[in-house]
Amino acid sequence: MSQKNDAPALVVSLLITLGLIGGGLWWLMHRTSGSSLPGSPQVAQSTGTQSTGTQSTGTQSTSNQSANTFANVQSVPSGLFNYGGSTSWAPIRGKVDPAIQATWQNFQLRYTQPTTGTPGSTTGIKMLLENQLSIAQSSRSLKPEEYQAAQTRGFTLKEIPVALEGIAIAVNPNLTLPGLTIDQIKGIYTGQFTNWSQVGGANLPIVPYSRRLEDGGTVEFFAENVLSGGSFDPTVQYINTTTQALQAVATNPGAIYYASAPEVLGQCTVKPLAIGRQAGTLIPPYRPPLVTGAQCSSQRNQINTDALKSGDYPLTRRLFVIVKQNGQADQQAGEAYANLLLSEQGQTLLGQAGFVRIR
Repeated sequence: MSQKNDAPALVVSLLITLGLIGGGLWWLMHRTSGSSLPGSPQVAQSTGTQSTGTQSTGTQSTSNQSANTFANVQSVPSGLFNYGGSTSWAPIRGKVDPAIQATWQNFQLRYTQPTTGTPGSTTGIKMLLENQLSIAQSSRSLKPEEYQAAQTRGFTLKEIPVALEGIAIAVNPNLTLPGLTIDQIKGIYTGQFTNWSQVGGANLPIVPYSRRLEDGGTVEFFAENVLSGGSFDPTVQYINTTTQALQAVATNPGAIYYASAPEVLGQCTVKPLAIGRQAGTLIPPYRPPLVTGAQCSSQRNQINTDALKSGDYPLTRRLFVIVKQNGQADQQAGEAYANLLLSEQGQTLLGQAGFVRIR
């Protein structure tokens, strides 16, 4: 065969070779830069909770986000699930959870007390980590060391906010006082003020009550946001439960205590005080006017929803459902419980229980 006849074949072969080389180089360059090839699937980035303690708000399905009633919430498991933790959740366990049980009878929630120590957010999260609970109820955000403790056990934790609440300052109903600033409350619990006359009240010794720092999220929140990380004065008297503390305040004219607003506002034997960042802007945790005396038994004080939502009331925080992300029944139970509370029916009942809805 002549060279003249071979030339076209050589040219075609050369063009094919150059095309293959160029295509390979283009593919390698785009792969290195992280771009996807036309028609190739995109890889979604993970948005899971980080071990650094970064807060996770949780992700519910679209159907659950728009659920109007408990019956509309999907993926509610059957079984018996232990739950517990923050004492601030007591009104929820009394009012909201029975309505959940009435709708989902096979989703059985059993409140579980700690075998050692007192109930609280910290205790509940510890019990969740140690497989004593399926769901933890918390009045504070998770700590970095709690995320890390979960990872050492082979799973992660997720916190899902479901409501807002305020911390109320309770005093004896016979104490005449317009209110307290945050600095004055700090001064009382750090020993700077020991008589009510120093903060605008009567000549009467102040008797401050508190639960212990290790008892729960409310005390931790108070120490961080009121005491600014400082220590309680030795004159502070420690009481195990809010019920016992409120009973002491009711019988001691100079007593003062702090607790979740729904726990305080529901009592007729103590008086919640207006508080503020400055003396001229005292905001009550209740919706004015204050209901006292004989009227209180039939017309309880209601939460000052607008002040909590706007942030005008200075001691406001979120409540969280703590979910164990282990791909098992506990995770499904925790996410279902959060979804139920975030439904329209759940948010309405949370409002009736004295909390502020977040959606």
